[in-house]
Amino acid sequence: MVVRRSRSVLLACTAFLALGTVSFAQQAGSTTKTDAGDNKDATTLQKIVVKGARPKKDPVADTPLASQTTADEINNKQINRIEDLGRSTELGVGFDRTSGSVNIRGLEDDRVLTTIDGIPIPYMLDGARGADGGINSFNFNTLSTVDVVRGADSSRAGGGALGGALVLRTLEPEDLIDPGKTWGGVFKLDYNGDDRSFGGSAAIAKRIDNTAVLFQGGYTKGHELESNGDVGGYGATRTEANPADYNSRNYLFKLRQYTDGAGTFGLTAEHYDKDQTTDLKSAQSLTGNYRPGQDSGSEDIKRDRVSLDYNFESTDDDSLFDTANAVFYWQRLLREDGQDAYRYTSVIGDYWRRNTMEDRTFGFNGNASKSFDTGTLHHKVTFGLDASFTKTTQYSAGDDSCGPGPFSPFSTCSFLHTNQSDMPDVDGKKIGGFIDDKIALGDSRFSLTPGLRFDWYDYTPKNTQAYQDSSNYNGLEPGQSDNRFSPKLRASFEPQNDMEFYAQWAMAFRAPNVTELYENYGVPGGYLSIGNPDLKPETSNGIEVGANLGDQDFGGHLGVFYNRYKNFIDTYSVPDTTGTYPLGITEYFNRANVRIYGFEANAHKTFNNGIHINGAFAYANGRDMDTGEYVNSVAPAKGSIGVGYATDTWGTDVTFIAAARDFDKSGNTYRVPGYGIVDLTGWWQPEKLKGLRVNAGVYNVFDQTYYDALNTQGTLSQAREFYSEPGRTFKISLVQRF
Repeated sequence: MVVRRSRSVLLACTAFLALGTVSFAQQAGSTTKTDAGDNKDATTLQKIVVKGARPKKDPVADTPLASQTTADEINNKQINRIEDLGRSTELGVGFDRTSGSVNIRGLEDDRVLTTIDGIPIPYMLDGARGADGGINSFNFNTLSTVDVVRGADSSRAGGGALGGALVLRTLEPEDLIDPGKTWGGVFKLDYNGDDRSFGGSAAIAKRIDNTAVLFQGGYTKGHELESNGDVGGYGATRTEANPADYNSRNYLFKLRQYTDGAGTFGLTAEHYDKDQTTDLKSAQSLTGNYRPGQDSGSEDIKRDRVSLDYNFESTDDDSLFDTANAVFYWQRLLREDGQDAYRYTSVIGDYWRRNTMEDRTFGFNGNASKSFDTGTLHHKVTFGLDASFTKTTQYSAGDDSCGPGPFSPFSTCSFLHTNQSDMPDVDGKKIGGFIDDKIALGDSRFSLTPGLRFDWYDYTPKNTQAYQDSSNYNGLEPGQSDNRFSPKLRASFEPQNDMEFYAQWAMAFRAPNVTELYENYGVPGGYLSIGNPDLKPETSNGIEVGANLGDQDFGGHLGVFYNRYKNFIDTYSVPDTTGTYPLGITEYFNRANVRIYGFEANAHKTFNNGIHINGAFAYANGRDMDTGEYVNSVAPAKGSIGVGYATDTWGTDVTFIAAARDFDKSGNTYRVPGYGIVDLTGWWQPEKLKGLRVNAGVYNVFDQTYYDALNTQGTLSQAREFYSEPGRTFKISLVQRF
């Protein structure tokens, strides 16, 4: 096992060094050519001007199915959370606060891939104790771009991109340093009324000769995300959100060394953490087990990563590659949910729990591209390789007055099992590679892009004492290994530079995650929630036809898609005929056939008099084709219309957002009604205060009580308004660039 891992790491290191060698070889070639004359010297000076510049798009997002939000848009539209994306620049993108996951085209959890600087952020599924999530472990103030890739296409993104991908890029020194300067920075203060949070962020970059450094840090202190309920107190009738306090911190450091050619070596260190404590008033009562002030919950998330990267962008047609990028990384993600309480009626006494999931990963990701001609055909070949080695652990720690046990069936203590793991530690290995070729057919403006990706994974469960301490331990399940090829074919026609029509067929792939395979939570004489080591990987087969039209002043997008999914992983509950688990068994299984189809459209127009208008619409429909059941994660149709006015120094916008009534989904106790809300925003850039911008907005102007279907799935245990979205709220931010 160790030998195999060492060899894989050695291969990745060799690839990284090879890319660097290509750069140095090209530097030497450039130096030789520079001696030939003054024109070559001018070319060399041009290299110095552009050195360190990155490709505009991540290779995963280099597709007509992607749209981009820039750092300026993040600041100007006051985007602080993933939910804000779906309310402003990316209609149709949602965030499920219950599962802690991004939702694109009706899929969420680890069916949507999230990457930051090319490094996957894992989604953690704790099916038993609720420590789900992890992909929102970043701060938007650290980002230079956010690309949303829609559709089932694993050809570049790799396993997990069944619904699409959220592709994040952090700030680089050149994002802050204007041309002709050697330093730059940005400072931001903001207030967000929906959780009464104050935040501050600062970033500064400095370049000295061929070396640049960037520091960024941020801090936010806030409270609970408000509902629009107005009933306080305790218990199931409460509709106000439970009181909460949170602190969020993030730090980013980058060191960049630009070579005399077109390459850049980099070192990046990043940290994010958020801790939240909640007074669980909705679970308290004057006479119940949990009394007022004696039951609090906690939620912590931490992510750290260190990465070494190399980026190359050729200025010479004779280069081996036009572009090349590679990154080695280490990343640790920790997700913890806890409870601190005193119990009054059963198992009387102090009670606390800390339920954690942790993912540690070493990995490599690299890609390169080259353009060339064969006869009348112009080729752009892009290929890449990625590998990761992951260790996933889960543990529940706690203390109560139950004592060591054993406990009789159906006693309260038999259901309070803790100080154990509900699954084994799992070592995971993943290797993937892709290649595609954009083939332009002469001067016809027509192109074909065939592509192919290969993914392989291997899970090896490890027996630990914590897992053996589980009351439901029954030996170690076998490991699982599998692989898949995912092809694609895209046809594009560009009658002019600002117009593209495309059609794509693509397949995608997702391996089962370790919880779906190995979860083992329960107790004989009670209930059982169990993974399924025989699960098959999910696959998809989809087509999309669409168009990207126009530019920033006048344009739009239209996309129609249809996707079929095989072996769609879900859970079901069944009675136990043996009597071992009389309260039932919940197990993961593969749905044979699921389909999701829909369409998306958006358009915008800016007039010469300063008025601008925009509109967007997103619709998806998902069903199990065998049972007819709706897919719970598919949100109802949503649309928006906006009109605004802007000058050089100030502007204002009014946006109307509406959503349809939710589908009649099985298992949901509440069918979310449609809604319509209005947001009013404005901005001001004082002429005499260079670099300063003030943004402000009133959201849900008419204080409507409405619900997000993604956050009301399943059985509602509280009064309905407890799950409502915030009412009328206010945001303001000050951004100063230097």
